[in-house]
Amino acid sequence: MKKAMGFVIVGVLMALFSVPASAQQKARINWTAVTGAQSGMFMAQQEGLFKKNGLDVELIHIPSSSRGIQAILAGEIGFSFMDGNNEVQADLKGANIALIAGATNRQVFSLMARPDIKRISDLRGKKIGITRIGSSTHTSALFALGSAGLKPADYQILPLMEVPNIFTALAAGQIDAGVVSPPTNSRARKAGFNELMNLAKEGPEYVSVGVGTSRSYIKANEDIVRRVVRSYAEGVQIFKSNKTAALKMIQNQLKVKEADIQEDTYNQFREYLEFPPYVSRKGMEAVIADVAETNPAAKTAKPDDFIDMRFVGELEKEGFFRKFAVK
Repeated sequence: MKKAMGFVIVGVLMALFSVPASAQQKARINWTAVTGAQSGMFMAQQEGLFKKNGLDVELIHIPSSSRGIQAILAGEIGFSFMDGNNEVQADLKGANIALIAGATNRQVFSLMARPDIKRISDLRGKKIGITRIGSSTHTSALFALGSAGLKPADYQILPLMEVPNIFTALAAGQIDAGVVSPPTNSRARKAGFNELMNLAKEGPEYVSVGVGTSRSYIKANEDIVRRVVRSYAEGVQIFKSNKTAALKMIQNQLKVKEADIQEDTYNQFREYLEFPPYVSRKGMEAVIADVAETNPAAKTAKPDDFIDMRFVGELEKEGFFRKFAVK
């Protein structure tokens, strides 16, 4: 009788503290590039954090921030990774998108070039690979090339859609240099290409990658947004504190088989992945100033026009980041 009663009690407790699949709230989240910058979501999926937080999440892949924003506005997805530059430009056109979590507040990219090219100034008249015009790889290319006094008329930009394609084109001799993120910069270094600039170390504080959604979606689905931000934050925490789990994700999600490249990718993003995942106000000011050079409407804009940090702030108030401190 006591044994039977014990089973009943256990069953009641499980019912109280588990979230039935039917009760889980659905969300579609877009990842835009093969990069460790989006590790927080990949870890949340791998470690079952979405399910733990009452979410049934579908991760989909639409390359580029601009297309991700378009999919949000069309109601096809709820969330997307996006770079600050594209988000600001979309909002100035009336998109009403907000960044709800920060991923990287620095441009975690490397300008890699052929072995015979030793300086950025040597790229005058050369072909430079990026993903898309207006992307974070494009922004990073403009900064790196501009630091050597080169202007857009001094070189040719070639959009190649995905970061791995840039390395493929570089290896095939179809371009002279390209802007790539980890793990692709690790592969390029290993293959003997020259790193002309590491923008994470040598570039400015700049909102390079964040998680965004529309303000109308936030208003209608505040609880889902809260759960997504919590899951993402937990994912970042596990990435930074559980190297074994992080390397597993890098191998499976980023398709990196080589142990040394896994290690290098992990080390780069452990340093630059934001935790707590706030969008940097200073980094957003840099984005706005950049956009203002070609769009006068940005001159009166403020960081709060483009970010909504209340959900990250709630986690901080409840002591989440103290509980999951990362050393």
